[in-house]
Amino acid sequence: MTMLLKDVMFLDGSMDSARSGDILIEDGKISSVGKAGSLIGDDMVDGKGRMAVLPGFVNCHTHAAMSLLRGLGEERPLKEWLEEQIWPVEANLNPERIYWGTRSALMEMASSGTTCFGDMYFEMDKVTEAAKACGMRAGICRGIVGGDESKIEESLALADRYKDDPMVTVQMGPHAPYTVPLDVMKRIAFSAKDKGMSVHLHYLETEWELGYLKDEFGTGAMEYLEKTGLCDVPGLILAHCVWFPEGELSDLSRIPATVVHNPGSNLKLGSGVAPVSLMISSGVSVALGTDGAASNNRLDMWGELRTAALLHKGVLRDPSIVTAKEILDGATYRGYRALGFEKAGLIREGWKADLVLVDLDGPNYIGVNEENLGVFLVYAGSSSDVAGTMVDGSWIYINGEFPGQDEEEVLSNARKARAELIRR
Repeated sequence: MTMLLKDVMFLDGSMDSARSGDILIEDGKISSVGKAGSLIGDDMVDGKGRMAVLPGFVNCHTHAAMSLLRGLGEERPLKEWLEEQIWPVEANLNPERIYWGTRSALMEMASSGTTCFGDMYFEMDKVTEAAKACGMRAGICRGIVGGDESKIEESLALADRYKDDPMVTVQMGPHAPYTVPLDVMKRIAFSAKDKGMSVHLHYLETEWELGYLKDEFGTGAMEYLEKTGLCDVPGLILAHCVWFPEGELSDLSRIPATVVHNPGSNLKLGSGVAPVSLMISSGVSVALGTDGAASNNRLDMWGELRTAALLHKGVLRDPSIVTAKEILDGATYRGYRALGFEKAGLIREGWKADLVLVDLDGPNYIGVNEENLGVFLVYAGSSSDVAGTMVDGSWIYINGEFPGQDEEEVLSNARKARAELIRR
């Protein structure tokens, strides 16, 4: 069976302007891209020139099951929020609660165009089970806190379990330098390098962490990555980097690292503003994420697109920086690449059919055309414009519904899990 997206405008982060035409999908891939009316498919969505197609969004850093913790410990500093509000409740999580919390989070993500997510949490088999029930790609890592090296072995076992699964990649997941002892971080880096795995961690999210690196380890930002061996792993995913020293960004660009910018969470927690403009100009790869719903509180990548594009212009008083094109690239291709998915995130023949269908008929799109589609989407678009979300050539969200899922069952079980957590 083939699916034809007929007469649509399509755009990805590699393109300076959109193109109009047909997109044919077969066996989970984009099999052909042609002029409008030139292709034929078994099933068809006729865009009539009023639909846009984008690569699916990658929420590159989140903790999906924290959707159950949304609204707890609001408006507190990160360390206090974690230690006094979040960690005590997380102690009451169990596999079933994590499963239903993840299921509800993925519904939220799918309805706003997310096709892939990078998740750091617990019970990753349950997270993967939830992702498969939704039909979404997942980059998973078991969060590692403290000195329990059995969690390293658990991570290595996950990598073996899913090594041939095209919908799942596995990363090592040390939480942060301030929660993982130096010798354990070195062991994680060594194991990741030996296994060919990437490492995903929180890094320099708040200002005090710079002092912590100096006082505890006698290092700066890059020195810590070098000292632990994290510079040598096949791929490094650094969530936040709000306080990464600007003078060391050129050094960061020389290693296979991606910074995941989480502007909504960073602003809400009062953590600061990452130097994203300089990261991009220095050659550092920058992806986008929402972080968990407990700190954002949304899992809506459209909000991150707009915030990331506006924030740095205002802070630096320069409307020309952090462009819509760069933001779209970060929200799609760079996220897929960071999580280890190949041939994903661009609209090209032979690439994965992970796509978002956007309705351009609303008043917020009056005046949209091929030349300006990107800026319309980033500055005027929203999740309410998403008509469909496709992963591997199959709809996981279309016309307000979630094919193959019982929405009420998912939400009912998630509400029950939330109530049980709060009662304890």
